[in-house]
This record gives sequence, C-alpha cells and structure tokens, in this order.
Amino acid sequence: QVQLVESGGGLVQAGGSLRLSCAASGLTLSSYAMGWFRRAPGKEREFVAAIRSGGTPYYADSVKGRFTISRDNAKNTVYLQMNSLKPEDTAVYYCARGRSILFIPDTAGGYDYWGQGTQVTVSS
Repeated sequence: QVQLVESGGGLVQAGGSLRLSCAASGLTLSSYAMGWFRRAPGKEREFVAAIRSGGTPYYADSVKGRFTISRDNAKNTVYLQMNSLKPEDTAVYYCARGRSILFIPDTAGGYDYWGQGTQVTVSS
C-alpha cells in the first residue's frame, strides 16, 4: 500500500497560522524532492513550495516570506508551516513526491505520488 496522507488543515481567521503534515507509507521520501500544491475553488492546481532531499527550499512568489516548507526524513514526513494566512490561501492542499532525485520540480508533471489533500479555509 502506497500512501501520502496530508493533515493539519482547518478553518482559521486571516492572519492566523496552520501547520500541514504529509506522512508517507509504502514509499520513502528521503532521496526525493517533495512539493506542496493547492487548488482553490474554481481555479486550477498551483505550485506552492518544494524542498530538496537535503532541505533546500523553493517557494512560489505568492507565499514567499509567509510559508515555510521543511522535512524530517527520519519520520518520512514533510511539513508546510503557513503564517499570516490570507483569504486567498483558501484551498485544498496536496503534497507530492518528486520524480527526480536531482531537481526541485515546480510543476505537477514533476511529481509521481500524490496525497488526497487537506482543506484550508481562511476567513476575513
């Protein structure tokens, strides 16, 4: 059984914080880049952040300075700390494993395994 399971979503007020977790089973994450994507109501899925196996991060401009991606390879888990949340951050958030062990992909085609998503709702 291969699974990526996101958790930590919820409803918060603008300016608040949430930490999302993505736990893997049936596959290892330590040698691969990991990414977070989101899909807002009525919109297409967009890239949020990615992280190399060694910990080097990469962010979309829309979340830079507010979100922090991190990973704990020993726990086979990746995290997304979201601060200063805005209503436009409202979306279903997905984690995914990169296809390459050498690069940080920033498009959906660069990832092979995906979680089912966790809902984040930010009220104003």
